[in-house]
Amino acid sequence: MTYHSRHQRGVALIEVLMAVLIFSVGILGLVGLQSRAIQLSMDTEDRNRAALLANELVNEMWLRRTPTVPAGVETAWQDKVKDATKSGLPGGEGKYEVTGRQADVTIEWQSPGASTKSRLTTRVVLP
Repeated sequence: MTYHSRHQRGVALIEVLMAVLIFSVGILGLVGLQSRAIQLSMDTEDRNRAALLANELVNEMWLRRTPTVPAGVETAWQDKVKDATKSGLPGGEGKYEVTGRQADVTIEWQSPGASTKSRLTTRVVLP
């Protein structure tokens, strides 16, 4: 028969509680890490979509061999950038500025939960 002194009673319970605490903190850290990874993945997807939308307008410029596009094409492109349900961006705005044979295509959007707008600018110089 084993006798434990009064000072050792409950030590096993404290050890188990400490192990559960350490395990819980580790799990919370993993959940936070996963949440951040998902947010970064969504930001990357939005940036990729903005680049594709900018390239659509740049392709129109190359096709027409001029840095300006007809008003109808520009309006349709801007509507596509704004409409998040049709491969656009949340809170998206698209514009372009022409200087000589050069055009700067800028797309801005605001991701849900973000405090600032994101921006992508593509510069095209036509020969």
